[in-house]
Amino acid sequence: MGKIIKGTCTDISSEGKGVVKYVKDIIFCDGLFPGETADIEIMYHRAGVYFGKVKKLHNLSPDRIEPKCKVCTICGGCQYQQLSYRAQLIYKRKRVKDALERIGHLKDADVLPCIGMDNPYYYRNKIQVPFGKDKKGNVVYGFFKENSHDIIPIKKCYIENEKAASILWDIKELIKQMKIPVYNEDSGRGILRYVLIRTSYHYEDLMVVLVTTELNFPGQRNFVDALIKKHPEITTVVENVNSRHTNVILGNKEKILYGKGYIQDSILGLTFNISASSFYQVNPKQVEILYKTALDLIDFHHNEVVLDAYSGVGTIGLIASQNAKKVYSVEINTDAHKNAIENAKRNNIENIEFICGDAGEYISSFVGDLDVVIMDPPRKGSDEKFLSTLINKKIKKIIYVSCDPETLARDIKFLSPYYSLTYIQPIDNFPMTAHVETVCLLTRK
Repeated sequence: MGKIIKGTCTDISSEGKGVVKYVKDIIFCDGLFPGETADIEIMYHRAGVYFGKVKKLHNLSPDRIEPKCKVCTICGGCQYQQLSYRAQLIYKRKRVKDALERIGHLKDADVLPCIGMDNPYYYRNKIQVPFGKDKKGNVVYGFFKENSHDIIPIKKCYIENEKAASILWDIKELIKQMKIPVYNEDSGRGILRYVLIRTSYHYEDLMVVLVTTELNFPGQRNFVDALIKKHPEITTVVENVNSRHTNVILGNKEKILYGKGYIQDSILGLTFNISASSFYQVNPKQVEILYKTALDLIDFHHNEVVLDAYSGVGTIGLIASQNAKKVYSVEINTDAHKNAIENAKRNNIENIEFICGDAGEYISSFVGDLDVVIMDPPRKGSDEKFLSTLINKKIKKIIYVSCDPETLARDIKFLSPYYSLTYIQPIDNFPMTAHVETVCLLTRK
């Protein structure tokens, strides 16, 4: 390790790293784009490939731009800050197409151009940052450097809601003034671990979550009063207690310190309550495009019976219920299941039934016909048990919403003897990163 080689980038990996072929080896390198040649320092070796960092660029891609963020090269949160947005969308479409060809063995997959944003900055409605101290003992917040507990300080993140920056700064100043100990990841000591901020797109709601190691920390009331005085736009403050020595951010115990304990937002006309721990799409503008794209593929005639698998808090199933005859919404997480029931009551929707359990088992025992199955699995994709059930039940139409092209391609390969892939639409819910959402339509052969 430490060797410096000269290489040319030929592609971008699924993680957004530049791919360099050197003799018989493959090197992944952050911040390097196709066509660029650079001196690369080899940092480490893992899973059969080398990882390096750019020491000197010899020529620049015409798609390279000056990034807004000055720490994007060391933060790791944004892989594409230095790449023009037009090029980002091209590479995301290519990632989907390449995965379908390489993993799914679909050589003629007609992947549509990736749908992007008019303004690809400041889109995230959920911000979560660790607090700690730097080597000089100064209180800092930001993002963990890759493979370490070192915090890279930030004052402004260009993909997060603009309201968050001044709130985080003032929280840091209040911590210093009130001498509230920040958490040390190595020793496990301190009180304040993370601050999470959630904003609403359609309402003026704003939530601050203080993740602490103990309930009712000293000076808590004065701290909250001072924070609200500085930022009256905050509508609720919640304390979440996480004393476990883990990289999981939120714990299981919560206390409302100010306001209602949740914020409201809406998607395509339906209203949802969002708590500190609720799953909710982080890009509110693009998620409406994502869900509308998926539901338009059903071609509703108000007599469809729909199953919403991996339903979470029921968002897409509830929206589908406005045009379907009946929706069955299945989710294995008990908290999300309860939230889904509350969301249905809030929106006065009665033609939807919520089931807490395994979607594959539920479909297997389902009596009657299902016209459509909507599946929006986690990043790891679905499993063969669930996919086999879809095949055995001879579901006529499957809408697959994916957040990972590689697991999408694997699952489609499994279904391909029985289903035709007739529509593939990438959607950019995460500008400046390598992530891409994809909506697919599969119809029974």
